[in-house]
Amino acid sequence: MSKKFLWWNELSGQEVTEYAKECDIAILPLGSIEQHGPHCPTGDDSYNAIGMSELIAKKTGAMLLPCPWYGAHPYHHWGFKGTIPIGYETHKALIKDIVKGASNAGYNKFILLSAHGQVPSTTLAVHELGLEGYFVLSLHWYDFVRDVHGEIFETPMWHADETETSVALYLFPEYVDMSKAGKEKGEPLIDGRFIGSPGGHLGGGQFYYFEGTFSRPEYKELKLGIVGDATLATREKGEKIVTALVERVNAVIEDIKKRYPPGVKPPVR
Repeated sequence: MSKKFLWWNELSGQEVTEYAKECDIAILPLGSIEQHGPHCPTGDDSYNAIGMSELIAKKTGAMLLPCPWYGAHPYHHWGFKGTIPIGYETHKALIKDIVKGASNAGYNKFILLSAHGQVPSTTLAVHELGLEGYFVLSLHWYDFVRDVHGEIFETPMWHADETETSVALYLFPEYVDMSKAGKEKGEPLIDGRFIGSPGGHLGGGQFYYFEGTFSRPEYKELKLGIVGDATLATREKGEKIVTALVERVNAVIEDIKKRYPPGVKPPVR
């Protein structure tokens, strides 16, 4: 095909179905509509997921499924103006229906690439789909490159901070206004040393960031809607972390291709 990127929604049904005979791997970018401070767009997570997925598809030839845009949110995100959350059950059902629909056109291997903290819904969707015989891998980009985060960034990743803003400056700088970037920090309900950050090293005696109600509602605690220091962000940092992520996902896809040619379903059941 002559398309720059293989976006399902830009192709005809016939083209989509024919292409599955060449490559039956599909990537589903998952983001959210969520406030990301005064300097980044509310579509930040979705733009991240879309941009990363395009870079992966460019090298691997994987089909790109349209990003649903809305995402599932942890309890402390709800109520912040600019954020439009959907529940975990809704999000899980959405993912499952998308995978089943794409499978009908001949796609047998799926990668969920999330740029937003929604581990509970994506993980449940993966295992429920597995029970029905679908091959699905799920990753949250920042956890997939957690080992190199400290080599690139000065601070741990949280929200609308150095990390997320750097990625935005690399992938969609036209939507970022660094003159409005700031720094802000909430206070967890237990000592912060017990909580592992997204994309950070999970040490002994630390909870994964989804394993507790550690936070006050953000709309009550934050003024800017930032958790961290966005002023430290640079395009160069964003390019480094995105490049690392793309290389790693590409390696996974190449492994899948070698093991299971187009038309061959991995023996999930």
